[in-house]
Amino acid sequence: MNPQPPTRRGRSLPAILGLALAALLAAGCAAHHQRPATITAVTGKSEAAPTATVIDWPQAGAISQQALRHIDDYINADIAKGIIPGGVLLIVRDGKTIHRKTWGVRDPATGVAMTDDTIFRIYSMTKPITSAAVMMLVEEGKVGLQDPVANYLPEFKNVKVGVEKKAANGKVSLDLVAPRAPMTVMDLLRHTSGLTYGFFGDGLVKRQYLANDFLGGDFDNQGFSEKIASLPLLYQPGTTWEYSHATDVLGRLIEVVSGQTLYTFLKARFFDPLGMKNTTFDVSDAARQPLIAEPHKNDRSFGPGANFFDPRLKARWESGGGGLMSTADDYMRFALMLLNGGTLDGKRYLSPKSVLAMGANQIEPSAAPVKGPIYIPGPGYGFGLGLAVRTEPGAAPFLGSVGELNWNGAGGTSFWIDPAERMAVVYMMQSPSQRGRYRVALRNMIYGAMENP
Repeated sequence: MNPQPPTRRGRSLPAILGLALAALLAAGCAAHHQRPATITAVTGKSEAAPTATVIDWPQAGAISQQALRHIDDYINADIAKGIIPGGVLLIVRDGKTIHRKTWGVRDPATGVAMTDDTIFRIYSMTKPITSAAVMMLVEEGKVGLQDPVANYLPEFKNVKVGVEKKAANGKVSLDLVAPRAPMTVMDLLRHTSGLTYGFFGDGLVKRQYLANDFLGGDFDNQGFSEKIASLPLLYQPGTTWEYSHATDVLGRLIEVVSGQTLYTFLKARFFDPLGMKNTTFDVSDAARQPLIAEPHKNDRSFGPGANFFDPRLKARWESGGGGLMSTADDYMRFALMLLNGGTLDGKRYLSPKSVLAMGANQIEPSAAPVKGPIYIPGPGYGFGLGLAVRTEPGAAPFLGSVGELNWNGAGGTSFWIDPAERMAVVYMMQSPSQRGRYRVALRNMIYGAMENP
């Protein structure tokens, strides 16, 4: 077994970098999945925004299985070089599994082959699930998108914004000022809350996150919320997209509104009815621990003090922003529910309008918030209520469709749904150093395998 950190301390820290671009239970279950509901591509362009002249090509035809062999060559070459241990890929189109493949080993220390039921740390791929749970509460009238967060979490009533001031002698100090507007639930969903993560970028606010070591110790979601509310905001709420612990705060908000722990709520609303039996905040059951995927021993870090957490230890902090463990099959069930407009196997989870809202661009040029200096969705993408959305056919340096929705995990996991092509893709591996390269390469090879209609 590979060495693990001694505690779950700071388990969400790695999750912050797990973005960038964005399975059925078994092949025999494919017949039970519906054709996706019609979801138009949500570009988020305002009428005043410039639009590109685009040829209205018909949707692509079949995906060539022969062309998909390029993925085999790509992944097998990396495994042979010792770059990644292995991976799992699932592609579902028109409700049918058209590609299912495993490569390499689950754990380099044991040499056990990768299998479909391997359990991965999905880090920030937790965020879309938590965001969807919030949208459930919005539909039920229990939460309003424009509600101040402090209405539910009183620890945020006196939150301050940190403003850097430079004196004549060049010394920089931090002034704490009152927010011009309250932080809202929508701000948390679209990462415009003013919150941040501490270990990427620089500045006096980020340094306070690190100096306070607020992720140190043993705490639950309530303790986390109280800790982060005591730190200054990096931006005025509602003004700037900044990747942050916002979805962790949403996890606590769900607990307060529902009266349940975050896991209890997610299990009842999503995991049990969707059949996501291997999606949990820890793998403390010894019988399931051999299924945990591990990275190479030299590829366990995301940065200073940010390493793979040990899911074998019981989780007290249920991080809504980066704490879940899951399998490719489990996550595909969630992805297909979104692709189908909130419904799967005849059961409704979300309204199609909620799914559309999650995938509608909520930042510039469609809305007031601007992109911050570290804009993880990247060129050609906007950001909705918990998901990145492709807003134009160009700009992004890889293939895809306008309206495609995605999010990813720092450990190397990724998923996207493409309403235009009626397709969902889930890829799982544990290799933080290779995550960005794989997100680009897989898109190019999968879309490159599409034939003319």
